[in-house]
Amino acid sequence: MAMKVAKVGVKKVKGYLYFVDKKGDVSRAKMARGKKKGGKPEKVAKVGVKKKVGFLYFIDKKGDISCAKMVRGGKKRR
Repeated sequence: MAMKVAKVGVKKVKGYLYFVDKKGDVSRAKMARGKKKGGKPEKVAKVGVKKKVGFLYFIDKKGDISCAKMVRGGKKRR
């Protein structure tokens, strides 16, 4: 289950990929379509979220930062 980490309220524009960067801020990059290349990331909102290991951080439908525990599947190694 996802937990809301920070309220940002980013308005998403079609054709861009929104993500939480290494510094914990919201960034976006132009998506690659066909033979056209993608764009360089640009910062949309400065938030500074501290990331915990084992969690996936993403921008939810309302434009806020949420996180969910990562599910690790596969065979157990001996």
